[in-house]
Parts: sequence; structure tokens; C-alpha cells
Amino acid sequence: MKLFLLVLIAISVTAIYDARKIGEKFFSSVDKNKVVRYIKAIGFIVCAICGVVFCIFK
Repeated sequence: MKLFLLVLIAISVTAIYDARKIGEKFFSSVDKNKVVRYIKAIGFIVCAICGVVFCIFK
């Protein structure tokens, strides 16, 4: 379980860091700024939730 949470945290941090590249690659027809903002928000929420759950299991 801890390993799975660490992998999710790593993926969400990568999504936050590369949000602009992900938005340009997969969502080219919509407003890129909104997509980047949503990707960063979802990545932050996932990272925060997984971090809290990881600390609880520790």
C-alpha cells in the first residue's frame, strides 16, 4: 500500500511539473491555460490526499 501511494505521489508531482507539455500533447483543441490549471489542481489534490494517507499508515 505504501509503495502504491508513493507511486501516485510521484506521478502527481510529475503531472504538476509537466502540466503544460501534457496539455499541449493531449488537449490541443481547447483552451490550454484552463487545461493546465485543471491538471495542476488535480495533481495537487491527489498528491495531498496520498501524502496524508501515507502519513496515517506510517
